[in-house]
Amino acid sequence: MSTPDFARHRLHIDAGFAVGAALPLERDQANYLLNVLRLKAGDPIRVFNGRDGEWLARVAPEGRKQATLALVEQVKPQPPQPTLRYLFAPLKHARLDYMAQKAIEMGAGLLQPVLTRRTQVSRINLERLRANAVEAAEQCGILSLPLIEPEQPLEAALAALPAEQLLIFCDEDLAQQSPIAALSACEPAPLAVLIGPEGGFDESERRLIRARPKTLPISLGPRILRADTAAVAALAVVQAVLGDWSRA
Repeated sequence: MSTPDFARHRLHIDAGFAVGAALPLERDQANYLLNVLRLKAGDPIRVFNGRDGEWLARVAPEGRKQATLALVEQVKPQPPQPTLRYLFAPLKHARLDYMAQKAIEMGAGLLQPVLTRRTQVSRINLERLRANAVEAAEQCGILSLPLIEPEQPLEAALAALPAEQLLIFCDEDLAQQSPIAALSACEPAPLAVLIGPEGGFDESERRLIRARPKTLPISLGPRILRADTAAVAALAVVQAVLGDWSRA
């Protein structure tokens, strides 16, 4: 895997890319480049749209508040979309922002909010969730933006999982055991990770999850973790044992 070039700033632009194309910037993007980063005419910047790889562009100011980007060339091809699905009970704003950003950094290709009996938040601002995904991708050299699905009840979210997907169920009531040993015993398969709400799943929900074929309950250790911490811990161990970390 090539190392992202963090010497240049990166910006997500939701437009089609082609050599020589001029990409108009939204006002807040132009302000960021011209007045925050203080880029000048001809200065380089890396851009991506989640579809066409990463491109080198040059800044073309149009006054103090407007600018366009002139696309020069593609510098990295578009990688395949990550297959890892992340299912989670929504949290309140600040912690949900953090959790979404970390899930993207950890390689999630799909975010699925799941409503449970103990979920703290019943409605999700999908635009805010997407903005957090874009921010994480811009900062971390990620080119594939995740799919972001509307919230679903737990039963519907489980039913929507492809049959071949291995669901890693982070079960806070499971007797402590090594998650690495449990994951290491699994055959390779597309992966999904399920994290519950702060109060955990109730018993009927745990039965429903465990009844799904191709589901693996795992423990996340001897301590009770907050949901946003559990997300990072679970995604890290899954990626290390079965995911793309194990293929690095």
